[in-house]
Amino acid sequence: MKEIKNVEYGLEKIFEGAQDFLPLLGTDYVELYVGNAKQAAHFYKTAFGFQSFAYKGLETGCREYASYVLKQDKIRLVLTTPLNSKSPINDHIVKHGDGVKVIALWVEDATKSWEETTKRGAKSFMKPTVEKDEHGEVVRSGIHTYGDTVHIFVERKNYNGVFLPGYKNWESDYNPEPTGLKFIDHMVGNVGWNEMNTWVKFYEDVLGFVNFLSFDDKQIHTEYSALMSKVMSNGNGRIKFPINEPAEGKKKSQIEEYLDFYEGPGAQHIAVATDDIITTVSKLRARGVEFLSTPPEEYYRAVPQRLQAHNHKLREDIKTLKGLGIMIDADEEGYLLQIFTKPVEDRPTLFFEIIQRMGARGFGAGNFKALFESIEREQEKRGTL
Repeated sequence: MKEIKNVEYGLEKIFEGAQDFLPLLGTDYVELYVGNAKQAAHFYKTAFGFQSFAYKGLETGCREYASYVLKQDKIRLVLTTPLNSKSPINDHIVKHGDGVKVIALWVEDATKSWEETTKRGAKSFMKPTVEKDEHGEVVRSGIHTYGDTVHIFVERKNYNGVFLPGYKNWESDYNPEPTGLKFIDHMVGNVGWNEMNTWVKFYEDVLGFVNFLSFDDKQIHTEYSALMSKVMSNGNGRIKFPINEPAEGKKKSQIEEYLDFYEGPGAQHIAVATDDIITTVSKLRARGVEFLSTPPEEYYRAVPQRLQAHNHKLREDIKTLKGLGIMIDADEEGYLLQIFTKPVEDRPTLFFEIIQRMGARGFGAGNFKALFESIEREQEKRGTL
């Protein structure tokens, strides 16, 4: 398939003439393995505005693990913790700390999805399995991807229950107001030295994705560090996975820091979309969510010129954006507004991006330098630069 470098076209043009053998309906859920799911759930409710949704654990007859499902608009986070020392979930937590284990993809046919991907070279994680309760049945299957991360295919067209069989409604008197998060825009994976193209090929060959945007170390660099990145997307554009690898620099890059502390490849950040980033970020800051430091004054002075180069005009007040530390970038289609949290656990690994797209399809290439300099300031504090 044709690779489009540094230019964004409609995905339908890239896929023209190609058969999408793995139609994906969207992101079904993202599951994190965590040391204490009950406390993690409280954090995501309080800080990010997620709502109690579903639960599985001792009270539902599950003796091995407890899972809390949180929901905000179309986003479902599953927080899972082991209930005994023999659970293999412990191995993941000991090695990686709290982190993403499952990126679940919603499909029409989980059996066919597993067959199509495994025959193309994917290593099976979970054979097609039918799970039933009084609300119907769900079929799930899964494959391994980079590091210990897996994709699970979820077929739920014959199910009317709250989440999955074995889960019950999670009733709680404590449900803080949502913060305006709508859906997962993209998820970024960090892989090791010289592994990016291997995983790009995996997504192309095994899942039928295309590489529709690429960045090299000439574009993504600062005085001290650099990285390479390629953005993979499925046929309808609902699933987008940028893949990062480190590049040579004077000092240790954020990707190297992640790989050191996560002890291998994994999901670096989850980008969640909002329709009103000013309101969303204001609420998140008020609830204690910590963001990377604000770019310098010269960054914001250059914004109008960068937008004018693409014939776009900023609708938001730039002083308000600056006050919140929100960054702005533009492409031919429009502009976008984005901001990045600090890591949401003690290891400098997983973090979140808040993004509002005003027509732009890009990923903030014009912000990379300012973003990475901000990350490097945090690395310096941690003594890991």
